Formats: sequence, C-alpha cells, structure tokens
Amino acid sequence: MDFANYLEKRRKLINEFLEKRLAQKGISQVDEAMKYSLMAGGKRLRPLLLMAAADAVGGQGYNYLSVAGGLEMIHTYSLIHDDLPAMDNDDYRRGRLTNHKVYGEPLALLAGDGLLTLAFEVMLEQKNVEPAILVETVREIAMCAGKDGMVGGQTLDLAAEGKKISSKEMKTLHEAKTGALFLAAVRSGARLGGAASEQMLALTKFAELFGLAFQISDDILDVIGDAKEMGKATGSDSKLQKSTYVTLYGLEKAEDMATETLQEAMACLTMFGEKAEPLREITKMMDKRKK
Repeated sequence: MDFANYLEKRRKLINEFLEKRLAQKGISQVDEAMKYSLMAGGKRLRPLLLMAAADAVGGQGYNYLSVAGGLEMIHTYSLIHDDLPAMDNDDYRRGRLTNHKVYGEPLALLAGDGLLTLAFEVMLEQKNVEPAILVETVREIAMCAGKDGMVGGQTLDLAAEGKKISSKEMKTLHEAKTGALFLAAVRSGARLGGAASEQMLALTKFAELFGLAFQISDDILDVIGDAKEMGKATGSDSKLQKSTYVTLYGLEKAEDMATETLQEAMACLTMFGEKAEPLREITKMMDKRKK
C-alpha cells in the first residue's frame, strides 16, 4: 500500500476535524490555550491506531473521527499537565514552548482540564454507531485514561523519581502511564469496526506489545535522540532520576527488547491479512523511530 499517502490523508482528516471542533470561540482565553497545544502538530498516533484497527476488522476507520479526535484531546491534555513544573517541568513540546511557558501555570492547568472534558463531549457526538457500543467504547477510554490507567501510571511515575524500581514495578507503571491509551485506541477502533471476539483478543495483545515497545523506544530516545527532531528536550529521565528500560537493562539490551517486542506485535496481525496493512506500517514506523 502507499502508506505515505494513507498517513497524509488520515492526519489531514484528524487535523481538520480538531481545527473545526475548536473553531467556535468560547467565553474565555482557555480556548486559545487549548488550541495552542492541540494544534501544535504531533504524530496523531492514537487516532491513527484507532482508525487502522477499525480498518483491520473490516470497518471504515475514517468514519470514527469523533472518537479518534476525543482520544487525541485526552492525550494532549496529559502532555500539558505532564510538562508542568510540578511534574516533569519541561520547556518544549512538539518543537515549541510548553503551554505553561506561554500562558502561565493556572491557564495551562485549565487548558488541560478543558481538553479532557471536551474530549467526552466530542466522543459522544459520534454518529452511526449503536448507542450501547458507543457507551462501552467511551467507558473503556475513560477507564484507560483514569486512576487505574494513565493517571494512575503518572502517579506511580512521580513516586518512583529518585528510586530504583524493579522490572515488575516498571512494567506496571508503563502499562498504565503509556500503554493504557494505546490499548484504548486499538480496542476502540476494533469495537467500533465490529470486531469478532478472536479479533479483539489479537488486537488487544497487539496493543499491549505496541505500548511496551513505544515506552522502551521513548527511554532509548531520551538518551540518544535528537532534541530538535523530537521537539522536546532529551535527558529528562536522567535529570529526574527515573528508572527506565535503559537504566535497568542497558542501551543495547533495551534496543534489542524494543525490536523483539515490535516483532511480536507484528505477529498478532497475521489473521487480518491485507486489512491490517496500516497497522503493520505504523508498527514499522515505530521501529524506525528508535534508530
């Protein structure tokens, strides 16, 4: 397939949807701060995975822009809050100043809150989906974003600063902090696309492995990545004294782990044939990311 063309068209759809959804001016400056971070670029990886998972089970992924867009809003809110001085204290994100550096900490907090709450409003605007399926999809996204998912993982991450944690503890941390939203994206796309039970099981395993590989790659890039290319500072894990896959296993072993995990993820897609080609290409893109 012409993946470059697929990627360009899907990203354009996502960006146009987000731009349109934020076009209506509200009652305060929080709209401006929300838009600043949401439209700052980014890979749009989570909405892409949602749509590609729907494609894999025979659905039409581009029909689920409301849920996909809401998922990107949740991801962006988490970045705004993660960059705050009380958390990772970062100055740059997606190649530009972080939200709090432009609008101040109080407005950055509210911009994150605004995106999180708007996400659920937007997702529930999804058309042409059975109400029960939509409710279950949004419910799972909420769980993956919440106290036992991303928020819980971020809490574990803060608590682990300056400490050496075990491989088991790190796995639990990252399955929640990083992996949960990937799981939500893939399972949501599969459910909206009408996945059968065995398809859902295979895509769930794929998502778990993809999320793990993404985190290992992130840890690698924090050590050897190019800050200009990444759009954010490197070395933050070391600065905050965080345990990572690199500190635990060493750089070479971490690189091997990332490659092996992505190969396992790819194997989960065999049953889907050509329909999973977008998911395969996204996985290959992730492999190139760490090199």
